[in-house]
Amino acid sequence: MSQKPKPSHGLAACPGCAEPLEPGDRYCGACGYDLAAVPAAEAGADRPTVAIGTPVPWPPAPPRDPGSLSTATQHPGDLPGTDSGGRDLPTMEVRTDGPAPAEGGAHVGAPAPGSPAPGSPAPGSPTPEGDFELAAPDPRTAVRADPAPAAPAPAAAAAAPAATLCVACRAGRVDPDGYCENCGHAQPRERDHMERELTGVAAVSDRGLRHHRNEDAFAVSSTTLPDGSPATLAIVCDGVSSATRPDEASAAAAEAAGASLLAALPRGTHPQRAMHEAIVAAAEAVNSLAEEPGEDGAEHDPHRHRNAPACTIVGSVVAAGLLVVGWVGDSRVYWVPDDRSTPPARLTEDDSWAAQMVAAGLMNEAEAYADERAHAITGWLGADSYELDPHTAAFKPDRSGVVVVCTDGLWNYAEGAEDMARVVPADAADRPLHSAQVLVGHALDGGGHDNITVALVPFTVAPQGAGSA
Repeated sequence: MSQKPKPSHGLAACPGCAEPLEPGDRYCGACGYDLAAVPAAEAGADRPTVAIGTPVPWPPAPPRDPGSLSTATQHPGDLPGTDSGGRDLPTMEVRTDGPAPAEGGAHVGAPAPGSPAPGSPAPGSPTPEGDFELAAPDPRTAVRADPAPAAPAPAAAAAAPAATLCVACRAGRVDPDGYCENCGHAQPRERDHMERELTGVAAVSDRGLRHHRNEDAFAVSSTTLPDGSPATLAIVCDGVSSATRPDEASAAAAEAAGASLLAALPRGTHPQRAMHEAIVAAAEAVNSLAEEPGEDGAEHDPHRHRNAPACTIVGSVVAAGLLVVGWVGDSRVYWVPDDRSTPPARLTEDDSWAAQMVAAGLMNEAEAYADERAHAITGWLGADSYELDPHTAAFKPDRSGVVVVCTDGLWNYAEGAEDMARVVPADAADRPLHSAQVLVGHALDGGGHDNITVALVPFTVAPQGAGSA
């Protein structure tokens, strides 16, 4: 007599009490649950014990017109410009969405964004070495991501500025330390390149190609004299690299001198006297940066030598038909007339070893400036300067021109007055900012061995009889 096999319920545990079951059980031995009431499992059906969520598709990328960029970038070919000689830069078509269009609008010669280059393995496929090639981020297809909706943030967090894109790859975000999270490039600091233009004056400062920071600073501004006539000022300072915190010294000096001039000129102070007072104010600002005895652990290391913060200063004021200059150090002022058939001039004398050798008759200018000690300065602003001796001079040009106020980062590449006149664009009086950019470009083309700062101040002489009846 054979035994009829017990139907299998296909359950590992009782649905009622979770008691383990045998395949042939008809009822739960613990709670008596009728296992025949459980519907039979469908063959081949996936019955996981942990639910799998429905996949959420990625949101589609925002639409963009063919040939446009999805990020707010600009290419050099998109913008007009000039080289350091004032000539127009050649422009070229920049492809932003695949290869260049052929006849009929088709693109030929380059892969579409996101596709592998010819001869390279496709993303996700093994290379001949057996590794898997990963697709590199394509900045042309990068889209600025919007944050997901979240609970209202505190007021301070809501006011935080949006993350900026890397200037190198234009795809990664810049972390708080100033580095790109995608390509790792350090981002430019604010003082690496600065420009400012006002009515009647413009200035440009650049870090150059060899220094790790910009130790130059400038201040440009305009005001009015008591009679209502305009006055324009430009201050340029060059930090002494061998001193402590030279970048702070130049910034403090430029700010203090500019503020002093803006306070003195509207009161009717003579521009030459105001320039002298401005240099004294700048010196006091730099002196205040010097560390007090005992600070910074000096008492623990008495043999440690730390120079006080120091910088040079040069400035000009154009007011009431006068051109006033003032300086301490080796930064310079040049006069370049609009009529280039008339001679230019250098309006300052360097506080330097080379200038002293020439003044003493021990060397001619060519010999002195060829010496390795030529640029050793003999005058500067700082707590350890020997004696503050501000130089000032006043001129009354009889023709229109432009005043060039600059650090040695520029005049090293155009030392003589004639050399400077050759590189100053002919329309400098009408386009001072553009001309300052050209001069900085000239120094960069020459090697950019130092920080470069230049301010341009147009000087206009009214023609004879102008304004008369």
